[in-house]
Amino acid sequence: MDIDTRLLRYFVAVAEEGHLTRAAQRLYVSQPALTKQIKQLEQQLGVELFVRSRTGMALTEPGRVFAEYAPGLLTGWDRMLRETKSGASRAAKVLRVGFIASAANEFTPEIVAAFGAAHSGWRIDMRQFGWTDPSAGLDDGDVDAALVRLPFPGHERYRIEELFEEPRYIAMPATHRLAEREEIDFEELWGQPFVAAPPENGWWRDFWIGTDARPADTAVIGAIARNTDEWLTAIGNGFGMSFTPESSTRYYPRPGVVYRPVRGIGPSRVAVAWPASADVNPMVRDFVRCCVQVCGA
Repeated sequence: MDIDTRLLRYFVAVAEEGHLTRAAQRLYVSQPALTKQIKQLEQQLGVELFVRSRTGMALTEPGRVFAEYAPGLLTGWDRMLRETKSGASRAAKVLRVGFIASAANEFTPEIVAAFGAAHSGWRIDMRQFGWTDPSAGLDDGDVDAALVRLPFPGHERYRIEELFEEPRYIAMPATHRLAEREEIDFEELWGQPFVAAPPENGWWRDFWIGTDARPADTAVIGAIARNTDEWLTAIGNGFGMSFTPESSTRYYPRPGVVYRPVRGIGPSRVAVAWPASADVNPMVRDFVRCCVQVCGA
């Protein structure tokens, strides 16, 4: 019997969370889609894995047996894929580094130059990822390390070295009544429509619409964006506003969009992240060292 590893991941998330909604948020999928996949897995196995109730999802006896073996199988599979891809990169003397949007801002060219100076013959392959993968390629093993924004779903599974912080600014239509202000209080934004990442992004999305620091019922979604261009277009067209790092004022100027500092909300943190399995990779270790030295200078 052949079973898609994606179904195993869905099963493990539901088993560990004990709740469909929390598991769906963790996996960045909708709850109906997750329910459908769990039913598909049960049909393939010919057994019932969960007992569904109003309080959550409880494992059946076959489910408990399956849950005992599935995580180890996935861990081994992930490690095999990650090491295979990493081995190919080492053979080509390429370090794969993922990032989202502006990566480590103005520090990025300096980091790349510092690594290149220390390792003649090697090059860094910078790979950009959209908002649908806040791990910037780490989750799929497509990169050796990544420049990321904290927090992102699943960051606790990786080694993390924080590099610097940036204030969260608000990006809003130039025609908005608050656009003429030099600085805005966070509470003045409650109830305003926001441009948000897809709901499957869980609390990555929550952080960038500010629900990590305000009542959830004050968040109004005016539009969905999956990348920076969609985000800027939606804001410029007046569909809503959004929190963004202060560096966006330099990297993403756009007619019809203004950026303002906000009082009363915490910063965004930039970090370099890598899988524990890469601890033995000297190129990854040196890349992390370059990140820390350049950003801390």
